[in-house]
Amino acid sequence: MDNFISDISGQQFPSEQRILGASIRQPIFKLIKKEYPSFSKDKYIAASELTRFKETYISEFLKDESGQLSQLDQQVINSFKENKVISASLDGDNKEPVSVGDRVADKVAEFGGSWTFIISFILFLIVWIAANIFWLNNKGFDPYPFILLNLILSCVAALQAPVIMMSQNRQEDKDRERARNDYMVNLKAELEIRELHEKIDHLIIRKEQELVEVQRDQVDKLSFLLKKMEKIEEAFKNK
Repeated sequence: MDNFISDISGQQFPSEQRILGASIRQPIFKLIKKEYPSFSKDKYIAASELTRFKETYISEFLKDESGQLSQLDQQVINSFKENKVISASLDGDNKEPVSVGDRVADKVAEFGGSWTFIISFILFLIVWIAANIFWLNNKGFDPYPFILLNLILSCVAALQAPVIMMSQNRQEDKDRERARNDYMVNLKAELEIRELHEKIDHLIIRKEQELVEVQRDQVDKLSFLLKKMEKIEEAFKNK
């Protein structure tokens, strides 16, 4: 296997890891130039060495106003460094147990915000009022103006409101967690796309170099053949 010597460390690496300085994005190239001033666009660096500078650039890019990396950004950098799928780890880490109270709150909020609850409650009110006015001749257990019914409605409203708020708080937590996961996945995708662009640029530049070398070799061979033909012609003329 062919090897090459890195221009920043002087160590040998496989030739498939060779990356030309001209194919490196300008921000990362500046980081390399800052640490190794002698490095230029016509010199070579290994892909494993370039990864360290990419991590430094990503860390600097993701730092917030306080100058520190957030926990989410650090998780994205770690997954990018270890080449892991971040969505799979998020699906496995976020399965938290749900308490009985949370399940009851969700069910109450789900039922209380449906047409089934509205229609059932209207039917309950009609039956209650009809039973006391017509069937019991307004002398039943809750005659007009239905004080007991008003008490029941007040209690239902007083209990239903906080339960619905509990469910809304849980939904906000879910939305916040979903937004957090979306941010991490989108950030990882953006970094991967940038990495892919760099690899494509590197392949294009490498192919261009190979074509230039092939052209030079062909030009040298043509020059050699022309010189040989000229010598043959001179030899025939001398005869």
